Parts: sequence; structure tokens; C-alpha cells
Amino acid sequence: MSEQESQKSRESRESRESRESAERPVPGQDPRVQWVATLAVIVVGALTIRPMGVTGQGLAVTALFVVNAASLLARRLPEHKVPPRLALGWLSLAVVAAAALIAVSDRGTSYLFAFFVAGHIGYRLPTRQALALAGACGLLCAAVLWLRPGYDGQTWMFGLVTAAPVLVGIVNRSQKQSVRSALAAAEAAERAARAEARTAVLTERGRIARDVHDVLAHSLAGINMQLELVDALIDTGDLERIREANGKAHSLVKESLKQAQWTVHALREDALPLVESLTAMVESSGHHDVLRVTGAVRDVPAKTAQNLLRIAQEALTNAARHAPGGVVAVELAFADASTTLVVRNGPAAREAPRPGGSGMGLIGMRERVALLAGTVTAGPVVEGPYAGGWQVEAVIPG
Repeated sequence: MSEQESQKSRESRESRESRESAERPVPGQDPRVQWVATLAVIVVGALTIRPMGVTGQGLAVTALFVVNAASLLARRLPEHKVPPRLALGWLSLAVVAAAALIAVSDRGTSYLFAFFVAGHIGYRLPTRQALALAGACGLLCAAVLWLRPGYDGQTWMFGLVTAAPVLVGIVNRSQKQSVRSALAAAEAAERAARAEARTAVLTERGRIARDVHDVLAHSLAGINMQLELVDALIDTGDLERIREANGKAHSLVKESLKQAQWTVHALREDALPLVESLTAMVESSGHHDVLRVTGAVRDVPAKTAQNLLRIAQEALTNAARHAPGGVVAVELAFADASTTLVVRNGPAAREAPRPGGSGMGLIGMRERVALLAGTVTAGPVVEGPYAGGWQVEAVIPG
């Protein structure tokens, strides 16, 4: 999958998650309660609002009742499916219908529709629009009550009160937005945690790849060279050299098993004692009494020990491959602010076999040291007892 396709896939997934978040009920708001309240207003209105019929005033009341019931049921439409302008038009029509029902009916609970519409105006519309439309609702209801015959002079004030539920709606909308903002923040944090986990997995895969390279690439390359030599010597009938090459191949297999043990320790995150482990590694490579430790020996973090050991293993393997028989020196220096590993080898004492390897050794060293904010340098030795050889130096802070 290309990077562009991957980006589109992520954007599509995030859009789908946002849409699902908008459709998801807000905690603390049970849709069933709202449905019960809506149906209760409609049922009570059907039982109490009079007159209702199929002619004259009864027909007008029935038609307005149906319109008000429909506008009240429309409250349950998902917000993301109703454009803002459509919502404003629908609620404006609902205000007019509620005021008209109060005007044409003689008795009953027609005013409940105006109360519920005003409350939903506060919940559905922005604050300024909500206050303006709810104010219009209150004034309209007050006007129709003022103009109705048989009402005393104080009745119109009841019409003004129908606008009051808009405040409850605004509060509920603010709470809903706060809850959804908190949920969105939590989901964003969860996505960030997943991304961080993916990054950690990729980092760990890189570390395992380096360890596998250290064990397999070097060992198998050496074994392959010896087997190729055996294959070339078969035609010559030189049994002595065949046995020698075969013995070296067996030795490399044994060494590979030792290296595999080091890798298992590293992958298991075992805390290896640095000095003792480095001593055993150097001696197992065939060099004795070549490790020099300076400074006050102290425990270092497990990752530091593991990576220094892997760097030492890489350097010793390269020395054995490119400078067979050459002298080797290993130095481990403990300072107050850093730990330094230096591996030097002199020039080859005998002819080196044909070069092999993946070329990833130095890259792996640099990656290991970079993970610990350290530095690594590698290059030829130009002076001193190891002139003509090679040196690797890794410095880890802390």
C-alpha cells in the first residue's frame, strides 16, 4: 500500500470514528427517557386538547395537533443529519404551530408543545439564535393569549413563560458538548497511545533484526566460506586441508550457538553483568587477558550493558574475519558521566578469507548507540602497536 493510500485510509478511519462518536449517545442522557417524555406530551395532548374533529374548529385543532406532534417527534432526529438551516426552519415552524394551537384550542395542554419546543431550541441551536427564537416563541404565545376572549389581563404572562425552557436546553447542550469534548480527547489520547505502541513495536522489531543479524549473518557467512573451501578441495583430494576446513566450520557452529545464547539473553531483557559478560565473551573468541577495565566499576542499565556487549561481539567477529591471527585489545572505561568501550585489533597475521557479510554491522552499531544517545566511531589505526589494524569506540552517556 502506498503512502498516499495509507493516508487516505487513516483519514477515512478518523472520519468514521468521528461520525460514530457523533451518533453515540452522550453518557447521562438516556434516549428512552426522552422518547417517553415526548410520547407522554403527545398522548396527554390527544386526551385533553379540545375541540378535535373533522370539521370547523375541530379540524383546525386536529391539523395543528398533528403538526405539533410531528415537530416534537422530529427532536429525535440525529443532529448530524439535520443541517443547521433546516433545523432553524423546522423549529421556527414548530414555534408558529405551537402558538397557533394555543390560539385555536379551547382547553387542554396545548401549551406543553410550546414548552418542549422552546427547550429543544436551546439544545439544538447556537445560543444567540436560540435566545432570539425562544423570545419570539414567548412573545407569540403571550400575544395569542392576550387576544383570546375570556382571559383576564394576567394570562398573557403565562405565554412569556413558555420561553423559559430555552435556558434548560442551553445548559443541556453545554453539558453535552463538554462530555463529547472529553470523550474526543480520550479517544485522541487512545489513538496516540496506539500510535506510540506501533512505534515501539517497530523499534523492537529493528532491535531484534539487529540481534538476528549479529548472530546469523556473521556466523553463517563464516560457515559458508569454510563449506565452499571444502567443496573446492574435494576435487584436489587434499584430505588434510578438507579436515581443517571442516573443523573450522564445526568451530563456527559452536561459536554460533554461544552467540545465540547471548541473543536470547538480550531478547529476554536479562540484566547481564557487563564486566563478567564481556570477559567471558572475549575469552570465548579466543583472546585471553586482553580486557582492560579502568575507572570505578559500577552497574549500568540493562539496555546499556546489552548494547555494549552486542557492539563488542560485532567488533570481535569483524576482527576475526578481516584480521585473522591479529592481536586484539579490549578496553572498558567507567567515567562519571559515561561508559566507553574500545575494541582494537592489529593487522592480520595470516591471509584473510574472501570478504563476506551483509555490510550492516556498523549500521547496527550506530543504531544501538543512537538509542542510548551515545556515539560510535570506527576506523583504521594509524599509529602505535596496532597500526594497520582497526578500532571501534562506543561512548554511552550515563
